Amino acid sequence: MPTAVIDGIPTRYEVTGSGPPVLMFSPGGFDATVEKWTTQGIYARIRPLEHLGRHYTCIAFDRRESGESGGRVEAITWAHYVAQGKGLLDHLNIRRAHVMGACMGCSPATAFGVAHPEATLSLVLYWPVGGAHYRISSHSRFAEHLDHVRRHGLEGVVSLVRAEGKPFNQDPRGGPWASVLRRDSNFARSYVDNDVNGYKSLVASMRDNLFDRDTCPGAEPEALFQLDIPALLVPGRDKTHATSAARYLEECLPKAEYWDAAVADQTETTAPARLLDFLDRASQRP
Repeated sequence: MPTAVIDGIPTRYEVTGSGPPVLMFSPGGFDATVEKWTTQGIYARIRPLEHLGRHYTCIAFDRRESGESGGRVEAITWAHYVAQGKGLLDHLNIRRAHVMGACMGCSPATAFGVAHPEATLSLVLYWPVGGAHYRISSHSRFAEHLDHVRRHGLEGVVSLVRAEGKPFNQDPRGGPWASVLRRDSNFARSYVDNDVNGYKSLVASMRDNLFDRDTCPGAEPEALFQLDIPALLVPGRDKTHATSAARYLEECLPKAEYWDAAVADQTETTAPARLLDFLDRASQRP
């Protein structure tokens, strides 16, 4: 797959299909890769890339610090993920696109719409993360990483990641930069040079900025209220993708459509058809 350097960080991406562009913020939490669109849970079942690609140009990518994309040690916010997506569109000379987020990808997708409404044709938000369980488990993951840093230092983080090879989602001890540490020896060498106390403060800031509420994180509701962008909401129903998170976004987005379909009813037949119907109508707006 090709790679674009965006703000100094390599981004692995894939462009498939033809038609109006759809920028796709991948599912998978802190392991959000192109492959998750075809291998993970509900997406393996409904196969959105395959079906949307028959009518639309699908732009999927590994989110920074995930998969084969690079990273940088900084207090990451949703705005950093937005900048990656916008930079990729700029790299491809695409002025406007539909923006689809799945799972944790819904959060940068909504933040993208707020930051760049002129570049956003519509929002498709599939199984947005959120709920009290999700916030608590997210904070717990960061706490486990910080405890490992306290016990073993940054060198211990690198040793663990190099030995186990697991992303942050699967082994929280490795932290948010685990995927980059595993692949990039130069990054690993610079990582261990960070001041430990400063690093711990940075990670705590990242945790508190990203997971600050008991519903879908991302753009502030006051900003969502102002969006004049069509949006389609598809709810999940588990401890990571609380149905209440999708309902919250429906409340906040003035032009939201809520597909009130049970998880069992979201099939390869029904889901792509619903997505395509929405995108086709949204593509007609000036």
